[in-house]
Amino acid sequence: MTFSALSTVALEEQRIQLSPTSSTNPQTFLDVREEAAQSIALRMITNACTVDGVRIGIHFSKEDDSDFLRLVASQISIHLPLSPYLFVIAITGMSSTSAGSDACISDALVICGSDADDMQRAVLLASSKFPGRVDAVDNTGTLIAQAASIRHNCPSSYHEAALWDVLFDSARVHNPHSPPPGSRSIDQILSDARAKLERMTPQQAYDALHDPTYPVPVFLVDIRPAAQRDREGEIHGSLIVERNVLEWRFDPRCEARLTIADRYDSKIILFCHEGYTSSLAAASLHELGLWNATDIVGGYDAWVAAGLPCQQDS
Repeated sequence: MTFSALSTVALEEQRIQLSPTSSTNPQTFLDVREEAAQSIALRMITNACTVDGVRIGIHFSKEDDSDFLRLVASQISIHLPLSPYLFVIAITGMSSTSAGSDACISDALVICGSDADDMQRAVLLASSKFPGRVDAVDNTGTLIAQAASIRHNCPSSYHEAALWDVLFDSARVHNPHSPPPGSRSIDQILSDARAKLERMTPQQAYDALHDPTYPVPVFLVDIRPAAQRDREGEIHGSLIVERNVLEWRFDPRCEARLTIADRYDSKIILFCHEGYTSSLAAASLHELGLWNATDIVGGYDAWVAAGLPCQQDS
């Protein structure tokens, strides 16, 4: 799915003018507070970007008052009554800790938007971007205020980039029946995995396993679950390492590795029932640096069909 290039949003002239204050009526604190909120809201709208028709933007405020953030959110709603939008407004400031040092804190982060589903996605994504740091989520029941408290939320490059990711991913048009950009089908994943491998026929695997002159150690590894082994039989001389622990057993850097897994050039020949799972597993071993890892074309079924030795219950 594509989304529109970032663009600066131009507001109609009548929407970017602050409400005038009568010279005969002195401003109250609430008047000043509302004008400040309106000013921030209009600045955010003016500087917004557009993703799939949704205006998005971020503002970090040093005003340590979550109610003020909601006032900004309300002003955004007033000035964008018909336009889709999604904004993040966060309190960020310096606070003295019990140890006497200064630390950045965030008392609130308000996600405001025109669509409840977009906001819900944004809250969930923000929670995943800041694991263990979202203390609470408070949904006021309106479309203009959804707040979460995120501890130690300095406007660092990471936090700002993370929040932009939240907005981009939440605002994009989601079609549940279309694959997301960058995703691959299982056929593509399997094809890509096999492109890394020098796959072996059952006979080639058998010959390598029994060749004393083979230049590197050779291991035939059965990754099938116990139920399949009990039902179908086993290959004599193969190692049994089920798929769910394979990487941990063969990574030379892992404390849980097998004793034999102490080098990166070993010929590790995997097999499963029909040679599909084993291809994906072998490609995973390549990610660990075990570039000689491969699998048997057709798996255990092909081995049996080739008439090679195996142990089967009668």
